[in-house]
Amino acid sequence: MSASPRIVSLIASSTEIVCRLGFGSHLVGRSHECDYPEYVRSLPVCTEVKFRTDGTSYDIDQRVKAILQESLSVYRVKAEVLNALRPDLIITQTQCEVCAVSLKDVEEAVCQLVDTRPEIISLEPNDLNDVWADIRKVAAAVGAPERGEALVAELQERIQAIDSQAKVNTWRPTVACIEWVDPLMAAGNWIPELVDAAGGINLFGEKGKHSPWLSWDHLVELDPDIVLIFPCGYTIERALQDLPILKQKPGWHQLQAVRNGRVFVCDGNQYFNRPGPRLVESLEILAEIFHPDRFHFGHEGSGWVRV
Repeated sequence: MSASPRIVSLIASSTEIVCRLGFGSHLVGRSHECDYPEYVRSLPVCTEVKFRTDGTSYDIDQRVKAILQESLSVYRVKAEVLNALRPDLIITQTQCEVCAVSLKDVEEAVCQLVDTRPEIISLEPNDLNDVWADIRKVAAAVGAPERGEALVAELQERIQAIDSQAKVNTWRPTVACIEWVDPLMAAGNWIPELVDAAGGINLFGEKGKHSPWLSWDHLVELDPDIVLIFPCGYTIERALQDLPILKQKPGWHQLQAVRNGRVFVCDGNQYFNRPGPRLVESLEILAEIFHPDRFHFGHEGSGWVRV
């Protein structure tokens, strides 16, 4: 790898990792979803989505499933753009076919490049340890492994500080984390770890495993203290549009979380769904919601709202 690598990041989380490592100026291309830090929005876009993203959660879910059932990719890599950018390093992922461009898509696009043979690294974050490993992998790929170690240590230290304070609380609320509204899906992967570190008890979804489908009857049966809604890829404003779907469910108004005013919508797109450095901010959001008497990080209004 050259001393000044030309980097194309095809995942929003890896773009944030590259920037936090101090290599943002080396980015020459991004995915259509990379939007943070703000300056990356000016970079050439190397991917595009193959389905319409308007309509209800159910509509979007059906379009994605229809494409995947035909063994087709949900996203398209623009090989001609990659060729023009002449990258030394391309970062993609193998964790989720729906979340971002897959390794197979990138390899097929790179095969069409006649001028360069960039290094391709693929991230696979299933839990927090995988996120730390991915940060180290990116750091090594750009020739700065020591920066990766320093960033991981910083993030882990911040998590430990919150975890230690949260353990002081005797009350640990039971929590339902909803990652998709229609059909209903709970949050898995790193979310159970974050809920635990923030002083809560995660009811649905397992650490290191993909987000599971969730029956409404099961949610009503366990009757969580807190309901968090952060659909994958949705801003707070977009998630609020789906709230009426839940409010129409039988037993919604009888849930103790609803009766006690403990239903919250969070920005899943910027925080919870991105396995990068801002998972620590996601933890801060959870801590503020679970234990407002102890934690005040200032995320209310921008990272989460009460509904």
